Amino acid sequence: MNSPRSAEIRRSTTETEIFLSLVLDGDGTSQFSTGVGFFDHMLTHIARHGLMNLTVEAKGDLHVDDHHTVEDVGIVLGQALRQVVGDKKGMVRYGSATIPMDESLVLCALDFSGRGGLYFELTFPDSRIGTFASELVEEFFRAVAVNAGMTLHFQQLAGRNAHHIAEAAFKAFGRALDAATRLDDRIIGIPSTKGTL
Repeated sequence: MNSPRSAEIRRSTTETEIFLSLVLDGDGTSQFSTGVGFFDHMLTHIARHGLMNLTVEAKGDLHVDDHHTVEDVGIVLGQALRQVVGDKKGMVRYGSATIPMDESLVLCALDFSGRGGLYFELTFPDSRIGTFASELVEEFFRAVAVNAGMTLHFQQLAGRNAHHIAEAAFKAFGRALDAATRLDDRIIGIPSTKGTL
């Protein structure tokens, strides 16, 4: 690998202002300032368990609710991932992880297929995790998947606590992402029988 797989993206709308910096092959260092405390906590798990360096600075219309901020960070993260994996030459492409968090157990599987889609089978027992709307977990991951060109699956194998279910999902995503984006010298060209992704 001659150069670091990294990206910096800015997104500016009437609802949000976002800056994101990503170094894919990092050590898990992260810094987040989105104004949404629980979301910052979850993003930390992606960076730490995905072994990427990730910085997000976001200012959104939180006086309305958290939705635009969370979704737009997902959009920008997806765009950054699409950029850093490039043509995917030599990349494993697939990744999965099953992560326990106390009573919760969540599987995440992903494929940098070029066909963005989220298949989300998590059930939260509460509509809010603290002040955070639990439905925003799905909105975030949908935005990531569509903008990264990633097929992304979540399956809940166990769980009764909404915080634990969400945390297991974010940790599993980080681990699956690390596995899928690894480079393997045995892979010649693009990891597809079609020759393109």
